[in-house]
Amino acid sequence: MAKGDRIRGRWSGSASGRALCTAVLATLALMSVALFLLVGVGIVGVPAGLNHSDASISLRLPDRLLEQIEEVGEGKHEPWSEIISWTPRASLVHNFLTDDECDHLIRVAMPLMQKSTVVDSQTGGSRDSRVRTSSGMFLNRGQDRVISEIEDKIAKLTFIPKDHGEGIQVLHYEPGQKYDAHHDFFYDTVNTRNGGQRIATLLMYLTDVEEGGETVFPKSAKNSSSLPWHNQLSECGRRGVSVRPKRGDALLFWSMSPDAQLDHSSLHGGCPVIKGDKWSATKWMRVSEYKL
Repeated sequence: MAKGDRIRGRWSGSASGRALCTAVLATLALMSVALFLLVGVGIVGVPAGLNHSDASISLRLPDRLLEQIEEVGEGKHEPWSEIISWTPRASLVHNFLTDDECDHLIRVAMPLMQKSTVVDSQTGGSRDSRVRTSSGMFLNRGQDRVISEIEDKIAKLTFIPKDHGEGIQVLHYEPGQKYDAHHDFFYDTVNTRNGGQRIATLLMYLTDVEEGGETVFPKSAKNSSSLPWHNQLSECGRRGVSVRPKRGDALLFWSMSPDAQLDHSSLHGGCPVIKGDKWSATKWMRVSEYKL
């Protein structure tokens, strides 16, 4: 057999040689398909004069992806939540409100702020109490477009209809001001005539607080040492599971258990502000429609 015949026979009969050729061809085919897809979605751009000697293929990102990257760079993050406690049931929703929404609530409420009161269990009205030293006011439900949109977000988050909610209460705490531990549900029948019991609370933080001002659950099943921000808590904040105020975040907790019983572990308080000002907004939600 001639030398050329031996070479052709060796390559044509080799399984490894055929496999190598097949792999190379398959790789080239996949690369071609990938390139066409990148061109199709606009990630790779091909200049019109590609046949020119200095033509090149440019890499670019789609406009929408660039917008999303810019939004992240500007701090426009999507809301996300984490479970804080199972007993009581509480979760923290990060980035629930935008900066504009926080500013709007403060701006609307500021001219109308008065000394905060507590609910009177005998009359259903309001009364002064030393356990609550902040100032506050109530917004009407659906008072304006921004407030209505916030209430829509709350309904979607909680799966509680919008008309089950009381008007949002805006609160302001100066240094030294606090709200002692209390339940949001009622022990009397006077305050449940309209809408039934309070089933859940959404506490929205409108400003950061330099020190203090935490929301604390002193009867929680776990203590504050399990929290990643434990070292940043005040002495009051270490008395149970607690959340530090952060602008735009919202704390959702439930005053009733899944079997419709009052959850006494939902006892909570607002720790004294040590440094800075604390602005917050509270939405209480009822079992049934709350008529205004």
